[in-house]
This record gives sequence, structure tokens and C-alpha cells, in this order.
Amino acid sequence: MSLTSSLFSGISGLSTLGNSMTVIGDNIANINTVGFKGSRVTFQDVLSQSVATTAGSAQVGRGTSLADITANFGQGSFESTASSTDLAIGGDGFFIVRDPNSSSEYYTRAGEFRLDKDGNFTNPEGYIVRGWALDAVTGEDTGSITDIVLQSFTSSPKETDLLTLAVNLDADATSKVESLSNTWDGTAATPLAAAAYEYQSTLKAYDTLGSTHDVIIYFDKKSSTNWEYIITSNPAEDKRTFGTTAEVTTVACTAGSTLAGGEYFNISSPTVDYYVWYTVQGVGVDPAAANVGKTAIPVVLLTADTDIGVATKIVAAIDALGDFGADNAAGASATITITNAANGEAARTADGGSTAATGFTITETVRGGLAADHPLQGLLARGELTFDTSGNITHVDQWTTNATTGAITAQVDGTDTSSDGFFDFTAEFITGSTQDIEVDFGIAYLNSAWTKGTLATSQFATSSNTAFQSANGYGAGDLQSVSVATDGSITGKYSNGEVIPLYRVGLAKFQNYQDLYKRGGNLFEETRNSGNPITGKPGSSGLGSISPNSLEQSNVDIAEQFVKMITTQRGFQANSKIITVTDQMLAELIQLKR
Repeated sequence: MSLTSSLFSGISGLSTLGNSMTVIGDNIANINTVGFKGSRVTFQDVLSQSVATTAGSAQVGRGTSLADITANFGQGSFESTASSTDLAIGGDGFFIVRDPNSSSEYYTRAGEFRLDKDGNFTNPEGYIVRGWALDAVTGEDTGSITDIVLQSFTSSPKETDLLTLAVNLDADATSKVESLSNTWDGTAATPLAAAAYEYQSTLKAYDTLGSTHDVIIYFDKKSSTNWEYIITSNPAEDKRTFGTTAEVTTVACTAGSTLAGGEYFNISSPTVDYYVWYTVQGVGVDPAAANVGKTAIPVVLLTADTDIGVATKIVAAIDALGDFGADNAAGASATITITNAANGEAARTADGGSTAATGFTITETVRGGLAADHPLQGLLARGELTFDTSGNITHVDQWTTNATTGAITAQVDGTDTSSDGFFDFTAEFITGSTQDIEVDFGIAYLNSAWTKGTLATSQFATSSNTAFQSANGYGAGDLQSVSVATDGSITGKYSNGEVIPLYRVGLAKFQNYQDLYKRGGNLFEETRNSGNPITGKPGSSGLGSISPNSLEQSNVDIAEQFVKMITTQRGFQANSKIITVTDQMLAELIQLKR
């Protein structure tokens, strides 16, 4: 072996140690680079040369070479920031970004993201972050992975479909003379005077276009355990109509027609007297006392007598309390209650009070009268609340109005069923379209096991008050800010108070991180040796979770780098010395010629 071999060994050492110093310099230069992963150099010896020895064959090394430069993908520490779109990954995953000028995807640990002017969620270089769109209601992922782009900066309105109200109604209150529905006059100015009710509560409801409307619920005591309520809106904001003025001739209830819950009609006329004729099985009866006054409603009883033509008679007159109809300025309302005189039970159908095989027909006729517009504008629903002797609500009955016919529908089936305090009514405000709204008054006990309700309307001997009320729905809103959760879900906070799921940030990992190609700009690119990316949502498949308002710092340990710098420097000096010493030895060899 010649002395020149040692020269080349020294040169190889200088070369590899120079590369090592380059890596150390790169690590130190990126000590403050977000998401930077440091590298380290490993060396290996080169091909050895065999030489003869007294002991036999031996090998002499020919120097060193660069074995590998490996990245350290260890976790970096987190730096807290004020930006909600700064994201750090606690785990092995990478953010996925796409070059907007191509379909190429890249991977990064640097989560310094922001929204650009077009709503793209990007890194500082303009690469768009990838993820999944979220269902605005369920918050679940939808579709395949895509660019995260906020295309709409406003949220659509959602109409109100639930009103929740828990009130206490004063047990010492006195009953008013008129029912609430009779007193309601349907005018926009003062639809219900303060003296006509005991208590009222106002809630804000949103229509389908996002406009707000007052929904006012009035309460009035009927008896020691019963309260009447009506649910109203401003009559001027009620788009429903209740018919037009027309001549009324006959209102018929044929055999089998349901009468439980009440049949009603409104009558008006230029005269002051109103007459109703009753025909049973074709035999006309004209009772002298059948005059229907404006302040009285006749009660008709059916006897159990099977004789045809003598089944009707006026027994008594009652005031308008409990009338399903509503008086207007020009006329009166009348409710005809059908009762079986034999047992006192309410008749279920028109043929329920007759023993005749063919049943019978009751016909109610208004002579010389005109049916005026029903004064029900703004009256959405009405009903009764029933309390036990302890003041706990036990039952909610409901009646609603039909916008086409003006009919009031009573949900009465003759049985004493349990109530959960919920019922629906239909509203059609002046803006928007028809919407169904559920009302929850609460119930004292939720089921047959007497489970106590958390919110319930009550009747105690204290001033009437509202314990709790709420209305869902919201108007249109403008996007004010976005935030990211640990599961990667991006939610938007809007000016209407709504927080709506928008997207979920996607993460990726690889089987072989070391063979990812560094592209610059804190980006990595997959290679054949790295394997295909495994994508998923944060918190799954070992991808790690996301820390919002955080950035991952460089994982370079500067103390370690300084130590490596010292050893590299000394190694370089030593290899330099090999070259100088070998040179001196060669010089000595040359001098042998003298």
C-alpha cells in the first residue's frame, strides 16, 4: 500500500465531515422554523484493501463515506398563539395541502394556516388545506376528501319549531267573565285588553326567512284546577285568512259525524234576533225559545225517546264562556252541545243518541243571516291546562284553527289520556311560509312511574311569573370567526349566535417517513419508498390530535447540535492533519534521493 492511500482516506474524512457540518448548520439555521424536523448524518467505512501479514491476510480501510442523512420525526414542543387557525399535531400525522396550480398533494407539519380572499384555507405559500365537509346538523363527515373552502360567509335562517315555557299561574287568581278566545278581537292595535287575562308571556319566533315575530301566550283561570290559554301573534303579521262574508243556510252533522269537542258556527245579521231550526229525521221543530241572542248560547239535549220528531227542546241558555267561536262586532257565535240526556255523557257521533237503526241527522240552519269574517286573525291555538290539588300540571288540551275554513279543531276523544305537555300548532306569518311549531309547557310527572319533570308549569299561591322560556331558530347571520377543535372540526361562529360545523381537517401518515422527499417550504412529498398516504380524521388510526391556537416548534436540540459541531470540527481537523502528515512523509521520501 502506498502513502497516497492515506491522503485519500483523509480526503474522504474531510468530505463526509463537511457534509456533517452542512447538516448541523441546516439544523441550527431552522431552529425557529415551524414544524421543522432536524436531520442527522451517519457514516460508514469504505471498501477495505487486503494486505499480507505474518498472521495471514488482513484488511486496511480506505476511509469513510456518507451512509445516510435521516430525519428526526420526533415530536416538537408547542408554541401558543393568538390565531385560532394555527394548528399543531400531537402525534405522527401530517397536514395535507394541495398546490392550487396543480392536483399535486403535499404533506407538512407546519400548521400556520389562514383564510385567503377567496375563502380558501391555506398555508403561507397558498397551498390549500384538505379535509372533509361536515353536515351542518349532525357534524358528521360527508363525501370524499376535498379542498377546505368557505364559499358562503353567511348562515341561512332556521325557523322556530319549538317553544318551551314553564310558568307559575297564581292559584289565588279569579276567573274572568269572558273566555280569552271570545275576548280576542283580532285587531292589530289592542287584540286583547289587559283586564281580559291573568298573565301573559312573550317569546320571539323566527319565520322561514329569518324575521322575528312576537308569539304571546295568554292565560286565564277557569276553575280551581283549570286554566285557559291562547297562543297568539300580532294580527297584522298573521298571513292566514278565515274566509269571506257569505250567506249561511245550513250546517249539517250527518249520522256518524264526530261531535265530541264541539261543532260551531258564527252568525251575523242586520237584525238583532237569530233563529236556529233543528230537524231530526226529517221532522221540523220550531221551538219558540230557540232565539239565539248575542250573549247566550242554547244547549240542546237529546232524550233517549225513540219517537220521531220530538227529540229536541231548548233546556237552558249559558253564557259565552267556553265558546269555541268568537263574537265579532256585527254578530254572535253559537256552540251547539249534543248530550245524551239518558246518561249525561257527551255524544261521540251524531247517531250515538238514537236507538233507530238508520240513525238521525241534526241540521242547524241560520235564517236570514250572513257569515262575517271570523275575528281569529293572530289567534294561533287555544286550549286548557289542568292541575292537581298540589299545583302540578297534569294535562294539556289543545285546539287549533284551520286557515282555510276557520274551523277550530278540538283534540278530544272522550278518554282521560296522559299528557306530556307537548303539542303543535301551525303559524303562517306575513313573511315566510307556513311552519309547524311545537309548544312545551312541561309536565309535573313525565310517565306512569311518576318521574319528576325538570321544567314544568305550575299553579301555586304566588304571583304569576315565568320560570323559564326559550325559542329555538335563528335569523341569517354573518361569519365572525372560525375555530378548530382537537378532532379537526372547523366551526363557524355567526353574528346570530349560531356555531355551525363546516369542515374537518384531514391528516395523513406513512409507513416509511424516512423516504419522504423534502420539497422545501416545510413540505414533504410521497415517494415510491415512502408508501401511499393513510388518510383519516384526527384522533383516529394513530394520526394524532390537533391542538388549535398552537404551532409546533422545530424539534432541533441546539445543545446537541453544538456538541456535534465540536466533534465534527475536531474530526475535520484530524483528517486535515492526516493529509499534512502524509505530505511531510512524502517529502521525507523525496529527500532520500539527495
